[in-house]
Amino acid sequence: MDSEFEIFLATPPGLEPYLADEAREKGFAEVSAVPGGVTLTGGWPEVWRANLELRGASRVLARIGSFRAFHLAQLDKRARKFPWGDILHPGQSVRVEVSTNKKSKIYHAGAAKQRLETALAEELGAVISDQAEVQIKARIDDNLVLLSIDTSGESLHKRGLKAAVGKAPMRENMAALLLRACGYDGSEPVLDPMCGSGTFPIEAAEIALGMLPGRARSFAFEKLVGFDADQWQQMRASAKVQSTDLRFYGSDRNAGVIEMARSNADRAGVAECTTFTHAAISDLERPEGPPGLVMVNPPYGARIGNKRDLFALYGSLGLVLKQRFSGWRVGIVTSEPGLAKATTLPFEPPGPPIAHGGLKVTLYKTAAL
Repeated sequence: MDSEFEIFLATPPGLEPYLADEAREKGFAEVSAVPGGVTLTGGWPEVWRANLELRGASRVLARIGSFRAFHLAQLDKRARKFPWGDILHPGQSVRVEVSTNKKSKIYHAGAAKQRLETALAEELGAVISDQAEVQIKARIDDNLVLLSIDTSGESLHKRGLKAAVGKAPMRENMAALLLRACGYDGSEPVLDPMCGSGTFPIEAAEIALGMLPGRARSFAFEKLVGFDADQWQQMRASAKVQSTDLRFYGSDRNAGVIEMARSNADRAGVAECTTFTHAAISDLERPEGPPGLVMVNPPYGARIGNKRDLFALYGSLGLVLKQRFSGWRVGIVTSEPGLAKATTLPFEPPGPPIAHGGLKVTLYKTAAL
């Protein structure tokens, strides 16, 4: 329990610096952004806390060891000697995932996976199952077998609270990092005029209230050797929800998704500070109170909507924001630079492309209008 090791936080490529910022803010040690995620150093309590507290991570992997292997027989022998019992219970259900590359003499991932599965089954009595919540990940790079365990189970964007989602939803961990990328820290209102099932306003409200993203779900690490249920309960109970006078707004022209958003906000415990209304972009009104952030993930014609029709929609959105939202900042996520340009909003130079559901999207943001 006291030993420290490398912990890897997975996140959509393009958002790594924002997750690194969040991890530093939460007090994690030796935080570094790397392609596809963030590394940090800690022990099992830090693994638990990362799953519980970090909004931007999609998975938390614990590096449990490594060894050299130049051929399959060597992989088999060293996998059998690995101290699996320090991490896994005898007879536990596990699944194995292997990735390799041309820099390694073992380049057949399927054969390597089979050897690891056999070692686990015969040395530990593990039950190999594609449905197992606990997953061992092996990466063979330059003949070094790096072993990690996925401590999250289901992806961390599944907060355990949202029953209803619309078409092409924005994942919660991605929404949290995009809010961060726009400078949102929980101290201003947020409005989404195409809110779908309410992800941006709900995530913003939870941040303002100090709610922990993992408060309502279970994790794969609870099934591992060394898990301390009492310490875990103390960690969960130590979080204090704060109050806020801010409000968070969502609107959409689809009446059905507004009902979804309301029920999702209710389950998340943020119904009292969120307002969802059925409204078209042309009917959008500036809320009373201080300016804040308009955060929107409009359709971009890849999965929803006809691209030609969308230019008018983006143009209308830009016009309404310029006319009615003086002092507010804007963040728009789209895969099409031409659609962003159609808003005629004064965007800052865009950041790197971000992987989102098989697409590459970009965050376009403004200073205060």
